[in-house]
Amino acid sequence: MLLVNLGTPDAADIPSVRRYLAEFLSDRRVVELPRIFWTPLLHGVVLRRRPKTTAANYARVWTGDGSPLASITKAQAAAMATAFPDVMVDWAMRYGNPSIPDRLAALKDAGCERILIAPLYPQYSSATTGTVNQQVYETVSSWRWQPALRTLPAYHDDPAYIQALAASVEASLSALDFKPQLVLASFHGMPRRTLDLGDPYHCHCRKTARLLAGRLSLPLRVSFQSRLGRAEWLKPYTDATLTELAAEGITKVAVVSPGFSADNLETLDEIAREGRETFMENGGVDFAYLPCLNATDIGVEMLKDLLRRELAGWATPQ
Repeated sequence: MLLVNLGTPDAADIPSVRRYLAEFLSDRRVVELPRIFWTPLLHGVVLRRRPKTTAANYARVWTGDGSPLASITKAQAAAMATAFPDVMVDWAMRYGNPSIPDRLAALKDAGCERILIAPLYPQYSSATTGTVNQQVYETVSSWRWQPALRTLPAYHDDPAYIQALAASVEASLSALDFKPQLVLASFHGMPRRTLDLGDPYHCHCRKTARLLAGRLSLPLRVSFQSRLGRAEWLKPYTDATLTELAAEGITKVAVVSPGFSADNLETLDEIAREGRETFMENGGVDFAYLPCLNATDIGVEMLKDLLRRELAGWATPQ
């Protein structure tokens, strides 16, 4: 079993962040612009300016065990190894280290003949699950002997996921010292063009939010964060929403990020820090960021349910 998440630089410094961003933003599934236009812009502008700011952001959330995303994914893999003692469990990042090719090779060298690939993205997008699967297939395509592969499908509307998400949100809300008027579900943004081209991500996010809203005691809205460039992205934008809420009389808000299986730079810095500042500067009174499922008991049980289902029929031969 190989758990896979987005990626992380090796360290919170400018050279490491530049290498990470170069790999991430060179992926044709992530940036779908013509290469003749994007490559000069990426290397001439983006990779000269962006790493300094991004490295400073990473430094604020970096832990003794590396980036939060890497640390949490590692903990999730350890929990799955305990849950499935007859299965070899490893983890990888689509961008950065440990890499998918390296960990696939390690599993193959260890004698694994059947490998379940588990991209930890609840909602499917070509730029997330799609690129993980592509790199897996490209890696094994050059091998003479290839293991049997399965991939974890999107679980945006899976009852186990919705139940775990709702339980986690309600537990976090009950621990607050104020009562929010609204829960804002902020998903990672995608260019509007991806929706027009048939990517199901937007629909998956909306369905997750609709199912979650049906389980909560508070009203819920949807927004999208982390847009890049001048093109239109999925709306409404999270920063604009946080700016406008107080004008509607909503001054107490809690934000959750159901598109992430683990907390990361975007949740811990962009939402918990920048989002808070935006909201408070525009009339907000109370703000809370509600953590992802991570490697909590609720999150681990949910992953166990999903992965046990995908492993059905692959019992280790005696």
